[in-house]
Order: sequence, then C-alpha cells, then structure tokens
Amino acid sequence: MIKLQELVDFVFTKIPSVYLIVGSTVLFLFMGTMAFIVRSKAANKPISPKRIILPPLFMSTGALMFLFEEFRVALPQIFEAIGAGLLFSIILIKTTNFEQKDNHLYVKKSKAFLFILLGLLVVRLVAKLILSSSVDVGELAGMFWILAFAMILPWRIGMLVKYYKIKRNFN
Repeated sequence: MIKLQELVDFVFTKIPSVYLIVGSTVLFLFMGTMAFIVRSKAANKPISPKRIILPPLFMSTGALMFLFEEFRVALPQIFEAIGAGLLFSIILIKTTNFEQKDNHLYVKKSKAFLFILLGLLVVRLVAKLILSSSVDVGELAGMFWILAFAMILPWRIGMLVKYYKIKRNFN
C-alpha cells in the first residue's frame, strides 16, 4: 500500500495536471468507443441476469480509489455527482428495451443509444474541461467515478426489473 501511495503522490505532484487531463480524456474517449462496440456486439447474444448485474459489480472496485486522499470528494460534490448520474440513468433506463428471439431475450438494438452515448461523452468532456480549472484532477476523477456509478447502477437495476417482468410474461 505504501508503494501505491508513493506512485499516486508521484503522479499528482510530478506530472502537470494538463497532461493528466489530456491523458484521461483520451482514455475516456477510447473507453467510450469500446463501450459502444461491446454494447453493439452484446446485442447479438441473449441477455441474462448475470450479464446485467456483473458490470456494476466490476465497476464497484473503482471505489478503492477513495482510499487515497487525492481522489476524495467533498460531500456537496458527492450529491451533485449522484444527482447527475441519476438523471443520466433515467435516459438509459427509458431507452433500453428487450426483444424476444428464439425463446431468448436480447437487448433491442437502438439507434438512440449511439446518440445518447455520444451525448454523454460530450457532456462529460465539456464538464471535465470546465471543472478542471477549479477542481483538482484527482477529485475530478472521483466525482466522475461517482457520477458513472450512480448512472450505471440504477440503469442495470432497471434493466433487471424489465428483464424479470418480460421473462415472467414470457413464460
């Protein structure tokens, strides 16, 4: 843990924040593109409760970042990030639907998903560029992780509810 703290200290003291912002933005755009590709391919496979639940479980490990002081977020910003995440999750819940094929349920392909994903990427990018001038890079990373988790968790719960409702009517 001490070596990891030394690495975090090095990154936040020796690397200029502009490089951290640019690097994390490039990484975010890459991850957004990968999310779209994965989601497109996932629509070709039957959905299951496990495939719905696992992404937020995997993402929850990111909360370990808050062990380090650099990533800790003040209480008002926590509530702001949760509020924004919940608003975004409503859009995802409303636009994620299922269809029945060959006695299985699939996530219905949606053209709106691409626009929603691109919209979220743009909003996040603009917010990051604006906030990076007044909020520390580590704290900003913490806020965006909270926002993302507060968006993905309700979305996946909503998907699970829809899944079981359709499955119940299906059988």
